[in-house]
Amino acid sequence: MRYKSFDIRKCLTTKTIALCAAFFLFCLLPLKGFCQTGESTVNTLVEMGFENVGWTEDGNERIYVLQNSTYRLQGVGISKAIDVIQRMGLPGEKPCRVIVLDNNVPQISLYYQPTKGDTVPEVEHRDWDVSYDLGDSWKSVQKVKTKNRSLFKVDILVYPQLSLKNLIITQIYQVLFDLSPAVEVSFWKGMKLSAQVKIPVYNDGYGNIEDKIHPGHVTISQSLRLPYNIFGRLTVGTFNASRYGADLSFTRPFKDERFTLLARVGYTGIGYWNGFKYRYDNSGKFLTWTVGGSFYWPQYNTQFNLKAEKYLMKEKGVKAEMIRHFRYCSIGFYMMKAENARANGGFRFQVALPPYKYKRHKNWPRVNTSPNFGIAYNSGNERYYYKQYRAEAGDNIMQENSFNPYFIKSELLNF
Repeated sequence: MRYKSFDIRKCLTTKTIALCAAFFLFCLLPLKGFCQTGESTVNTLVEMGFENVGWTEDGNERIYVLQNSTYRLQGVGISKAIDVIQRMGLPGEKPCRVIVLDNNVPQISLYYQPTKGDTVPEVEHRDWDVSYDLGDSWKSVQKVKTKNRSLFKVDILVYPQLSLKNLIITQIYQVLFDLSPAVEVSFWKGMKLSAQVKIPVYNDGYGNIEDKIHPGHVTISQSLRLPYNIFGRLTVGTFNASRYGADLSFTRPFKDERFTLLARVGYTGIGYWNGFKYRYDNSGKFLTWTVGGSFYWPQYNTQFNLKAEKYLMKEKGVKAEMIRHFRYCSIGFYMMKAENARANGGFRFQVALPPYKYKRHKNWPRVNTSPNFGIAYNSGNERYYYKQYRAEAGDNIMQENSFNPYFIKSELLNF
């Protein structure tokens, strides 16, 4: 009987240990699933083509960081990413923040704050707040190693460029149409090298120089985000409008993010490409500048700009703009008045070009059309005054609005 009692006690002890071990492992299961959820979400986003994807968390919130490089339209791409995070990457009752990058520079964040009783299936796009404010999250995210990095990856974008002018009574329009492929690559955070070649397809009335294959924009730019939500970009190289030099621009949204300060200064000279030979005037450099403000009307995704500017003929003037932004296009009207020049105005539009989704194959160069195509109409037929340049081939009214928090929020609600 004594030996039997000993065996019973031994069995009970073994059973107790086994139960304790099972209970301990059961407690660890949620932690294991918790960690796998964030990592699996990152892997899914990478498989979809998103770049610079990472995640981290602390006691206050879970944070994802990503760059939309697979969808042409930022609103659509961000909506797709939010769908994935809602489905498999939310941290239960803890807040979640998604920081969106552009060329490795943070632009906006989307923040979800769960309320008591929330469950993952109940989360909708309208529950996310969109803002320029990154909170305190960016400091911790900067230390996270991201997957599918965008550095050293080459994009070849073909820009269709159409110019029209009506100066001859017997001819409706003189036409210039170019296909202008540009190689774009980034070697470090915020940096972009762009080298464009203009290939004439049809030239009627724009001179012999435009009949030759020649470079277009050849630039190096550095984008950065400064404290107090100040966004800046410095660009050096050859621009359009026969200019070369340096261009520095800043935008600073207010606490009420409908209002934004705008500032830009350029130091440029006259230069143009004759084939692959560059001819320039080293004595004609001077400053041009823009100072103004912007108001965004979220209900109609309409932007109002008022600027004081100095143009390429050294005249100073005032410019007012109204631009309505849609998912696939932006349409704007403008009016200008400068000293020694009659008032002028017109309209412009920018249209997104298909395909709207393009995934990179490993690290091979990706060839596609430019994100969008646009035309500006000069109703006063002004030929000399109000001239400006674009510092980069992709600068346009649609691109400038692509990370506007109110526009992204409207895309989330309508997606």
